[in-house]
Formats: sequence, C-alpha cells, structure tokens
Amino acid sequence: MSAGRLLSLLLLLQSRGRMSARQIADELGISVRTAYRDLARLQTAGVPVYAEPGRGGGYQLLDGYRTRLTGMSEGEARALFFAGLPGPAADLGLAAEVTAARLKLLAALPTGLREEAARTAAVFHLDAPGWYREPEPTPHLPLFVDAVLTRRAVDVRYRRWRAPHEVNRRLRPYGLVLKSGIWYLAAAGKSRIATYRVAQVVDAVVSDERFDRPQGFDLGAYWTSYLDDFQARRYTGTATVRLSPRGRRRLPDNVPPEVVRAVDSTATAVGDDGWIEAVIPTESTDHACGELLRLGIDVEVVAPAELRQAMAATVGVLAQAYGLP
Repeated sequence: MSAGRLLSLLLLLQSRGRMSARQIADELGISVRTAYRDLARLQTAGVPVYAEPGRGGGYQLLDGYRTRLTGMSEGEARALFFAGLPGPAADLGLAAEVTAARLKLLAALPTGLREEAARTAAVFHLDAPGWYREPEPTPHLPLFVDAVLTRRAVDVRYRRWRAPHEVNRRLRPYGLVLKSGIWYLAAAGKSRIATYRVAQVVDAVVSDERFDRPQGFDLGAYWTSYLDDFQARRYTGTATVRLSPRGRRRLPDNVPPEVVRAVDSTATAVGDDGWIEAVIPTESTDHACGELLRLGIDVEVVAPAELRQAMAATVGVLAQAYGLP
C-alpha cells in the first residue's frame, strides 16, 4: 500500500467531488479493486468518505471536510514552480494572481521543501515562442479567459486565410491552448466546435448570452483530435526527392518533423556519393516548392513532374534576376 497514493486519492476526492470507483481507478492508474481497497482504508483511518448508491452515484467526502496540504515530496515541491509559469500567465492576464498563489503555497511548505522549490524557480525559465518569430499580439486574450470561465458567448470579427477574409461570428468559448507560443481558442459556433487563432481576432465583445459546455467535453482530448485531423488534411500528396548528405543534415532546420521522419523511413542510397532518394508528404505544389528551395543545391525533385517544373521555373527566374543566362 502506498501512503502517497492514499493522499492522492484524498486530494482527488477533495478537488473533484463525487467520483465512481472506475473514475478513481482511471485517474490514479490503478485497478478498480485497488480503488475499493484504498477507499476502505481511508474510511478506517477516520476520513469521512461515504458512498452514494445507484445510477450516477459514487464516493465523496462529507460536505465541509478539508485536509491540509501535507505529504508533499521533494519532486512535487520542484514541480510546483512549473505550474502557471510567468510568461503564459501574463498573456492570460493572471500574472499577479499566479505570483500571489505561488507565495501562499511557498508559505505552506516546510522549510526544506520551500528552499527546494525556490531553487527550482531560480534555474528554469520558459520562453514559449519559437526562434525567428516575434510573439503574436493577443490583446483579446484576457477577454476570452473571462468568457471561458464565466461561460459567456463572444461576438468576434475574425481574419482568416480564405475569402471572405474577415467574418463575423458568435463563439461560445470552451478553452484556450498554448501551442509553440501561439494561443488558440476552442469554441462552438453555429453548429460545431472549431479552433481559432487568437491573434487573428480583429475585434471581440462579450455578449449577454450564457452557455453550458457539453457534458464530458475534454479540452486535452479535443486538441489531440484536432492535431490528428489537421495533419490528415495538411498533407494531400507526396513527392520523390534526392538529398545530398548535407541536405539531409539540414532537413530538421528547414522542414516539419513529419517530412524528416518520412525521409528517415524511406531513404535509399543512389550512387556512391552519399545521396539518397526518399518519398516525402506534401501540402501543395507551391508550398513544397518554397520549402524545398531552402535546401538549395542539396535537393533535387524527381517527381511529380509539376513540382519539378515549379522548382526549375523558380530557379530560372532567380537566374534572370541575377543576370545569368
């Protein structure tokens, strides 16, 4: 039996309220039988856990029962300062609140763990945006934070890539996601849940309409599904290319990871000079042309003919621009 697991179970019931044995088992990564056994041990220890029978029932703590934060390990004290890192918190308009919460948590820790958490905070810093890109301005982000928490719909004017380029939408925000320094909003429109880039919101006004999120909606699961669907829609074709040894080394800095993985899995040697031939996924002819041209003389497109011709035409225009025949 793990005392740490019992403490996790107690804190789980305290934070979530009523939960079934199956939900507890899934959350803690244990079997249902172990969950029942741990619940019984909490009751034996005097913790007021009671069961609500029937459909929709489960286990919960007696109303008003709270436990003090105890039993925190050294690793958990370190992890404390990875929650609510200052950059994203400032974007959300919560910098002051996160700072205050961290100070209160520090004060609740024993001296040794307090010092460990402070040391961790001093040697880690998060800078979310990628290289060669300025952080995107997101002036409406705090408004969306408030709308998500209060479950109020927002009327927005949104800039998108296809025509008409600016559209008006009433959105019901379900959650916010920070991906590679870029904030995204998961929100329901007229008929479905979609993803919106917060920096593309031209104007936003909170409405009087209130809404309820669908029961069981999981932001993490939605985002994973969105990424899978995005990748499936993103790559619509393939191309056969040849790469020099230097071109292959330069791949990770110039193309997405999916292309690098495709090269690694399909590469075959051609000749004795280290060049290889591989099949890569492509979005469109124009996009693939621009991406592959970054590799210069270290790449040659073999197929399809349309992409090979686009590469040749672009190189021809460049040659003319530099006064070459």
